[in-house]
Amino acid sequence: MQLWDGGRGRRGGRDRAAVRRTLLVASTGGHLEELTRLRRRMPSLGEVEWATFDDAQSRSLLAGETVHYVRYIAPRDLAATLAVSREALRIVRQGGYDLVVSTGAAIAVPFLGAARALGRSSHYVESAARSQGPSLTGRLVSRLPGLRLYTQYPGWADDRWRHGVSLFDAYEAEDSARPLARAQRVVVTLGTMRTYGFRSAVEALVDVLPDVITPDAEVLWQFGCTDVSGLPVDGRASVPAQEMREAVEAADLVIAHAGIGSALSALDAGLCPVLLPRRAARGEHVDDHQLLIAEDLGARGIAVSRDPRSLTADDLRRALATRVRLGVPAAFELTR
Repeated sequence: MQLWDGGRGRRGGRDRAAVRRTLLVASTGGHLEELTRLRRRMPSLGEVEWATFDDAQSRSLLAGETVHYVRYIAPRDLAATLAVSREALRIVRQGGYDLVVSTGAAIAVPFLGAARALGRSSHYVESAARSQGPSLTGRLVSRLPGLRLYTQYPGWADDRWRHGVSLFDAYEAEDSARPLARAQRVVVTLGTMRTYGFRSAVEALVDVLPDVITPDAEVLWQFGCTDVSGLPVDGRASVPAQEMREAVEAADLVIAHAGIGSALSALDAGLCPVLLPRRAARGEHVDDHQLLIAEDLGARGIAVSRDPRSLTADDLRRALATRVRLGVPAAFELTR
């Protein structure tokens, strides 16, 4: 990992003042996936470095990048958030960044706080998961004076939250001319969360998945921290990003928790994912934002949204019969 020299004037033989420098900050999972995509749509970022957590996804997704790894912050873990604050201040001060941009979640709080304290131009893009208003992280960082705020949905934009672009706007559904009767390759991914299991999804798929796959089908199961003891499945807690991407691209069917990263990966592969939202009432997440994601993509016709406990084989067949096309995405201009 290459590191900035503490702001003493030169980096890599060039005058630092001549090069714009940006720190991109995101928790692993969907937040990091979103930011890697938004980066490609944001002009004039200049030299880019990253701050995130250390796991298989970030190591794979950010291979070859300059990355500052900090300790993991679980959802709503105030103690861990405070513990990272001192490190965030050091990284932002020594990095000499002109911009700090984050898509959340909790890691955004210490880094954007440090950036504003040091007078850096700072930007927070609310997740595409939040179709009806800001997340807890969004509400917290919105209190920082001078922070630029963006929503991916025009319905709740206001004088503080500017409407940027949505990661999902460029996708369109189309019926397959020859829908598959059964799937030969399937990816089931429950994300990489370290604190919330999703056993109800696995139990539902054990019942209905055999009805839509071939006898020799290949099924990749990625469980996260879900307890699958006693269930007739074989999989892994975590799959490196590149391996997961290749598996999705080769798949006939993708079934996922309703996380942003999982949904985007399937859509990029031209697939209509089956999204199973985690529910807070069942202890599967901190809130029901995944329900909002699934409902929004279902309404767009680019995903099949279903509660795991009401999932049927016909839901899976509908996803198999739909393909998704990607148009030309719009640029995301940051406010100066």
